[in-house]
Amino acid sequence: MDIHLHRTYFKESTNGALFIQNSFFGFCIELPWLNNRRNISCIPEGTYILKARYSQKFGHHLILEKVKNRTLILIHPANDALKELKGCIAPVTCLSGIGKGTSSRNVLNKLVSKCYQAFDRGEIVRLIIQS
Repeated sequence: MDIHLHRTYFKESTNGALFIQNSFFGFCIELPWLNNRRNISCIPEGTYILKARYSQKFGHHLILEKVKNRTLILIHPANDALKELKGCIAPVTCLSGIGKGTSSRNVLNKLVSKCYQAFDRGEIVRLIIQS
């Protein structure tokens, strides 16, 4: 299963739109592009494999594999990129500003459900990030 993230870059943060099988799924917020610098930049555009992950802090969520010069890049809930993200991606239901959104947990749960179903079918889930 392929998930496409189409980004729009701003000086303050990055906003994006998620598509699954060519259908709009939700929005995303991320940090601004600052040359892939750890904890302050979004990750480079490219194709990444997603895997299931669980933690006490986020519950069920997703992790991106093999991100160049980065580790623990997650897709997890957040509604304010600058306050809640350190290079990760947060799906949101609606954008409320640059790097800000609403109801992140709701759309994350739907995304995790779709991905976990694909994992159960033995599918590889790819996140394709582009502008």
